[in-house]
Amino acid sequence: MYNLLSGLSLIEVSSFVASPTAGLYCAQMGAEVIRVDQIGGGLDYDRYQLTKEGRSLSWENLNRAKKSVAVNMRSAEGRELVQELARTTGQLITNVPEKSFLSHATLKEGREDMITVRIMGWGDGRQAMDFTVNAASGYPLMTGPADWDAETAPPVNQLLPAWDFITGAYTAFALMAALRHRDATGEGGEVRIPLGDVAIGTVANSGAMAEMLYRGSDRERLGNDIWGALGRDFISRDHKRFMVAVLTTKQWHGVVEAFGIANQIEALELQHGIRFADSDHNRFTHRTELFDLLQAVASTLDYVDLAERLSAAGCTYERYRTMHEAANDPELVTNNPFFGASPANPSGFEYPAPGPFANMPEQSRGTPEPAPYLGANSEEILAERLGLGSGAIAKLMDSGVIAGSDKDSL
Repeated sequence: MYNLLSGLSLIEVSSFVASPTAGLYCAQMGAEVIRVDQIGGGLDYDRYQLTKEGRSLSWENLNRAKKSVAVNMRSAEGRELVQELARTTGQLITNVPEKSFLSHATLKEGREDMITVRIMGWGDGRQAMDFTVNAASGYPLMTGPADWDAETAPPVNQLLPAWDFITGAYTAFALMAALRHRDATGEGGEVRIPLGDVAIGTVANSGAMAEMLYRGSDRERLGNDIWGALGRDFISRDHKRFMVAVLTTKQWHGVVEAFGIANQIEALELQHGIRFADSDHNRFTHRTELFDLLQAVASTLDYVDLAERLSAAGCTYERYRTMHEAANDPELVTNNPFFGASPANPSGFEYPAPGPFANMPEQSRGTPEPAPYLGANSEEILAERLGLGSGAIAKLMDSGVIAGSDKDSL
């Protein structure tokens, strides 16, 4: 964990993926992130997969390095406590609906420079989740084998909730922008980030929207082919599947060298009256013939020999792994300094944990911090943030408005 955001505190009232991701990224950069949950856990507290003790590995990993306060937000007193925590701190990340006790209009009463960053579904207030906005994006109907019939082929949903994670990262960025604006002007405000706008906006930023409008139709399914360039999966003689990507002239020359196909390429270029080194267009248009050449060579060599050739020629390639293989891979995880040991997880399960994605050679990344037990910091935060004494805190606990750590409750 870096200390670039040390001195910054923020309240997070959130669930599922996008909003907790934003808080996680801030915490990994040194911010004090205080996550407030309903006593007993919010909507995502028991999200699959659970350990045999009932601890969510998803919740545990999205809430590393944060502090936890457990409040009965179904009670008027509990809601008022959360409102006051947000006002006193000055900045809030949430995916709670705008028409709620955490509306920005309510929070800025008594704190005019309050910053509220709110993740929404659609911009008009309709509900949405990653998987539903992805359905609207067009990608699921663009994914799948090339020989599927366009009229009857089913959509292919993505396994990774990519829009959630992109939204989480954008939310952290938007918070930093709002803070910088407040530092310069003294003005707070609400920043609304609709998940659906992130998805369709990313489609537009990628150029895909312009492409569809220009061509007047949908892009065809390509299986595992890279769109607009040369790349696909291949299988070695010993049945190892690997990916090769060619987007530059240097990468193209490397593949020709590694696969030893210079003569065959020269013949194809004469046949079609083109040069493959000149453009992605030529390589993509004639990809089927090129794939056949590459696969013919791959079928004669074991992967270790192919990898040696590809590396020596400066190619861009990678072997396919199952996710279980990836989690045990020395290069990716075990010997990667980006990961560190995390033996103090609430689940009791010890495994490598990632630190901040950023690599800052002049600063120590430190070791990954565990997620808190739910309610572990309730007393500390209420005392520090709201100035409540031990008697007042004890009264709140006795009346069920707040709760302490659930370490021994499962």
